[in-house]
Parts: sequence; C-alpha cells; structure tokens
Amino acid sequence: MSKVKKFFKNFISGAAIGVAMIIPGVSGGTIAVLLDVYDALIEALGSVFRKFKESMSLIIPVLLGAVAAFAAAYFPLKYALEYAPFPTVMLFAGLMLGSLPKLFSDSKKFGFQKINVASAIIPFIVIIAICFGKLFAELPAADLGAHMPIWGYFVLFAVALLGSCALVVPGVSGSMLLMIFGYYEPLFGTISALTTDFGHSILVLAVFAVGLIVGFFTIARVMKFFLTKYPRGTRWAIIGFVVGSLPALFITFPANFPQAPFDGLQVGLGIVLIALGAGLSYIFTMLADDKKVQK
Repeated sequence: MSKVKKFFKNFISGAAIGVAMIIPGVSGGTIAVLLDVYDALIEALGSVFRKFKESMSLIIPVLLGAVAAFAAAYFPLKYALEYAPFPTVMLFAGLMLGSLPKLFSDSKKFGFQKINVASAIIPFIVIIAICFGKLFAELPAADLGAHMPIWGYFVLFAVALLGSCALVVPGVSGSMLLMIFGYYEPLFGTISALTTDFGHSILVLAVFAVGLIVGFFTIARVMKFFLTKYPRGTRWAIIGFVVGSLPALFITFPANFPQAPFDGLQVGLGIVLIALGAGLSYIFTMLADDKKVQK
C-alpha cells in the first residue's frame, strides 16, 4: 500500500472514531477495533517516544481524521440526534453488529481457554454497570461558564483523564461517561459558545484537550502492556467490552434521549438502518479480510 493510500485509510479510520465520540453509547475504541486499526494505534501510542517517526505516521492521520470528522459532523449529528435519535443510534448499532463476526474470528486465532469466559464476561458486566450508573447516578450538569472557579479547571482535567479511557478501551463510550459526570451538554455548549465567548471557551476546551491527551497516551501504554503480555485474555476482554456496548446503546437510550419520537416512521427507519448498517459493515470487513489473505 502506498503512503498516500495508507494516510487516507488511517484518516478515514480516524474520521469514524471522531464521529463515534459524539454519539452517546458509541465507543471510539470499539470503532477502532472494528476498523482493524486498534492494535496498530495502541502500538504507535505506546512506542511514540521510542519509534517517533513510525508512530506519528499513524497517529497524525488518525488524529486529523478524528478532528476533521468531529468538526464536520458536529452540527449534522447534533440535529440528527435531536430529531431522529432512534434511527441514528440504530445505524451505529448495525455497523457494530455487522463487524462482530470478524472480531470473533480474529480473537479465535489467539486461542480460547475456559478462563477466557471470565475475561469476556467481566468487561461485559462493567459496561452494563456503567450504563446503570448513567441511569441512576447521573450528576448535575457542570458549570463551565465565565465565572467557573479555579478548582473547576482541575476537575475538568480529571474528567478528561477518565474520558480518555473511552478512546483507548473498546466498549467504553466517552459521551456516556461525560453524561454521567454532568459534562456532556456543558462541553458541547462551550463549543457552540466559541462565537460569543471565544477566550473562555478556548481555555475550557484546551484544559479538556490536554487531559484527554495525557490520559490517552498513559492508558495506551497500559493497553499495550496487556496486549503484549496477555494477548489471548486481552482479546477476549475486548470482545466483552464490544459486545456489551451493543445493549448499552439501548439501555441508556431513554435517558440520553428522553424526548425521542417513537412514531412508525422513526421505528421503521431505524429497522431499515440497523439492517443496512449491519449488511454494509459485514461486507466491508469480509472484503478487507479477503484482501489481506490475497496479499
């Protein structure tokens, strides 16, 4: 594969991860796994100081894609989630569902032992527990306004550190974690306020971005350690996280979208989109797998 094609492929993968970051219940890490870029990304992040040039050749296009897609998709997805949340979430559920067969077949290559049942079930339970945490333990919305106290910036940094888990650990939704801590709507409100209060909004977003980056690289090194030392167990744990993220979408849906319309059109469109997403995702992953075999 040429450098230009490789850059474009990684850019598109980053774009998909960036879009996933906006939708509550969808994990950027899960999308990275399903697009078969997760292992390479974790390796690059964990080796960035030792293999700087090689690592940045992957990190930069993925990061650019994520930022570009986040910016481009912010308002369209905002309106889609406002006026047609059920079909939108169903489309993402379908994309995830269609990629599961390949994810299972890839994990089987590392073998399977009885202990790996626990490896998969525990992460599945963790994801479901986080969902019920969203339902029953949601904190009040944070105040990120111009009169935000100094200690509020430290709390924001800590929330960003935790949120970075969602970019590295498959199945953990960053948007969902931000909702649990009461930072989802205030942060998106800060993005919208860039045109009216640019200085303060940039400061808030910069603190959050630094927290994400610090946590991103730190947790990536932890994941690289587990993938290297305990590859089989870690692979099946990732399966548990990804599978758990599917019911998580629907468990948290009523709380994430309390005003979601449920007329016949919305439900019918949702059914069509989950089938379409699953079919396209399955075909895409199988074609990508065939190309690898041919090489």
